[in-house]
Amino acid sequence: MTDLYLQDWRAWTPHREAAGESRLDTQDKPVGKAVPSMLRRRLNLIGRAVCDMLATLDPETNRVVLHASRHGDGERTLEMLYGLNEGEPLSPARFGLSVHNATAGVYSIASGNRCSQQAIAASGSEWAALIAEARGYLADDQSSLLLVFSDQPVPQRFAAYTPTALSAAVALRVDSQPTGGAQRLVETMTPTGDSTLQPLDIIDWLMGSRQRVACPISRRGWQLEPVRS
Repeated sequence: MTDLYLQDWRAWTPHREAAGESRLDTQDKPVGKAVPSMLRRRLNLIGRAVCDMLATLDPETNRVVLHASRHGDGERTLEMLYGLNEGEPLSPARFGLSVHNATAGVYSIASGNRCSQQAIAASGSEWAALIAEARGYLADDQSSLLLVFSDQPVPQRFAAYTPTALSAAVALRVDSQPTGGAQRLVETMTPTGDSTLQPLDIIDWLMGSRQRVACPISRRGWQLEPVRS
């Protein structure tokens, strides 16, 4: 199995205290400074946060981006469907920003990154799918990747049908080889179940309030270990 080494990370959520952690942004409204204003206005809050985090983690703009989200911009998508049901015309621009890879696409345009940009949805197993895809890219001679995991609450009328979620996004730079200060991502088997991992869980894990995270749907768990010199 290909080893993954966490080199750096950034995260955004207004639902946690930073407690001196500079890598966590807790602003209610992310700035979105990495994206020109004409593109920025098209993004929701999570999209702005993600673009800023990617720009910080990859100033060379030469890394593959894997972006996992269970619902994406579900509010925008569902509002378009309601509009169609009422006979309203469909906006091509609005539709283009509702698709699952919209944020990665805007980041690619703004940054000039022409590497692969992959969007992932996995019915509650997004983190497990993200790690599996990352191992595949690293095994295929990619030396460094950007992993993004983000989500937000679904519109209220659908809240009863999905797990409760809070707005959060986290981005990680992972490599196939360790460098100074890197941590090795250790994967273990875990009992089956039906709970889900959300971006806020990963943020808590990176902040040290959780020793490990687990996705019982995929029967896998993860923890970080320092790299011994």
